[in-house]
Amino acid sequence: MAEKIDRRIRKTKTQLKNGLAKLMAEKSINEISVKELVELVDINRSTFYLHYSDIYNLLEEIEEEMLSEIKRSIEQHPMGVGYNTFTYLEDIYLALENNKDVCKALLGDNGDASFIFKMKEIMQENSMKQLELLFPDIKEDLKYTFSFCLSGCMGIINQWLFENGSESPQHMAKLTFSMLIHALGIDGKYEKILKEQDKIIL
Repeated sequence: MAEKIDRRIRKTKTQLKNGLAKLMAEKSINEISVKELVELVDINRSTFYLHYSDIYNLLEEIEEEMLSEIKRSIEQHPMGVGYNTFTYLEDIYLALENNKDVCKALLGDNGDASFIFKMKEIMQENSMKQLELLFPDIKEDLKYTFSFCLSGCMGIINQWLFENGSESPQHMAKLTFSMLIHALGIDGKYEKILKEQDKIIL
């Protein structure tokens, strides 16, 4: 019985999150009301308040879930450690694909700028330590190189999401990985990894 209730709660929350994503594609968060959201997803207003205090509380949970997903990927496959970097990127693209509407809402014109800042901050904090170990000779310039790479990655992600790219997460991870190692000037070092991914993707 408890499992059935939990499943129902998860379904309700998913409906609300997807509904909010649809509305954020059209307007900013401060223009969206609880009434509008529950009517869109056909859920009672009282049901909404069982789970959230307001629209901002719902958005906060969505953002925390996505940030947790990024943290999990980094912990399992730290960036800057060869093959782990590719696997980390693959995890990120899979998460984006599985939550495409929500991600488009968070990263779009009506998204939360603080979420994007937090996402970049998490990636930088967890990646710079590894990169400093790998490239001690250019330690002072790494923050600029990383900023360049991170901006490029965000551009690729936005293009893929908002142009409804048909490429697989695996293809996008390989493409991004290739661009990153070229930017860092270490493409020869990881040429074998790229060739292995070609076999997997093709």
